Amino acid sequence: MSRCDILTLRHSAMCNIIIEHNVVRKVKVVEMELDKVLKAYIPMTETAFYILLSLIEPRHGYGIVKHVENITNGRISLGSGTVYGTLTKMQKHGIITVYSDQKRKTIYEITDIGRTLMVDEITRLKELHENALKYEGELR
Repeated sequence: MSRCDILTLRHSAMCNIIIEHNVVRKVKVVEMELDKVLKAYIPMTETAFYILLSLIEPRHGYGIVKHVENITNGRISLGSGTVYGTLTKMQKHGIITVYSDQKRKTIYEITDIGRTLMVDEITRLKELHENALKYEGELR
């Protein structure tokens, strides 16, 4: 199932496609899982946001740590326990998957559910930013 299919299912009240019952049931399960993930993760913690953002490209744990440090100009320095605990939780919820498992490096990547989660979170953050800018003057 593609990201577009998931988004279409999530945002449409009715599906105009006639498909067999077992496929319909699988689609409903995916939709329910997506809704559960969105409710569990939004709003995202800053740590989870940056870890998932890093996985737009497949990376291993240390690569995630370095990428987050780089894009936050050193403001955020993630510990290995934080990274691997978050990765384990995200993998359990289907937000990320193992891309490659080498000797001492497990490489992770974002799934379609993870991409949908990021799109929704970025939309939420844009609204937050717009409102902050709108009312900032009243605070001074």
